[in-house]
Amino acid sequence: MCIRDRDIMGCSADRTVKSDDSCILIVGAPASGKGTQAERIKEKYNFFHLSSGDLLRAEIKGQTDLGKKAKEYMDTGKLVPDELIFGMIDIAISKPGCGKIMFDGFPRTLEQAKRLDDMLRRRNKKLVALIYLNVPDSELLERGIGRRVHLPSGRSYHMRYKPPKVEGKDDVTGEELIQRDDDKEETIRKRLETFHANNEKILEHYKEQDVVFEVEANDKIDIVWEKVVAILDKVMAGDGVAEPEPKEK
Repeated sequence: MCIRDRDIMGCSADRTVKSDDSCILIVGAPASGKGTQAERIKEKYNFFHLSSGDLLRAEIKGQTDLGKKAKEYMDTGKLVPDELIFGMIDIAISKPGCGKIMFDGFPRTLEQAKRLDDMLRRRNKKLVALIYLNVPDSELLERGIGRRVHLPSGRSYHMRYKPPKVEGKDDVTGEELIQRDDDKEETIRKRLETFHANNEKILEHYKEQDVVFEVEANDKIDIVWEKVVAILDKVMAGDGVAEPEPKEK
């Protein structure tokens, strides 16, 4: 089985890897619904769910050596270096019983993608699919701008999709809802610009490995989920997962 961009085609290939050693990436812009689909993938396919942000917070909370070093950077407003991030990832995926891995929103840059390839190769794991949830920027803006939160509880609302019973008020306490700075239009536009600039390079990189599957995700959650399942059911089928054919030079 060969893996093609946007399609899965049958062909003769006996170079396979065990499904327990397979990895996938799920990629999407802010407000694309990536978190919801990632949780469903984790439950249905029993993937180890690896988010670099969650991993970073766990290391800091656990006061590990890597976590302490990362906190030093964060406390001074600096980005955590890739060296530390990959150190955390390497420890996580090398643990016994880690099995199949889903990288959620990672890698974020082309350099990280190349480094991740090397790490997976060393750990004898194989990337079998990158699922890109593609949503028009106009819709992403509306999803973000319309979000309101009740800070004390963390309850979230949306002015269009999940409005509160009383406009601007939390359903439980009646307290004021706010719009976070991250959900303001100027901030969202900047985040989308950064995302697209990096994501285009990442997609091109993985298209060379024939593992990119683009999902038109401007739809209801369950419909998007059906599209994701159709891809993963085929990719993960059988006792092994086909390894993409090398590109001719």
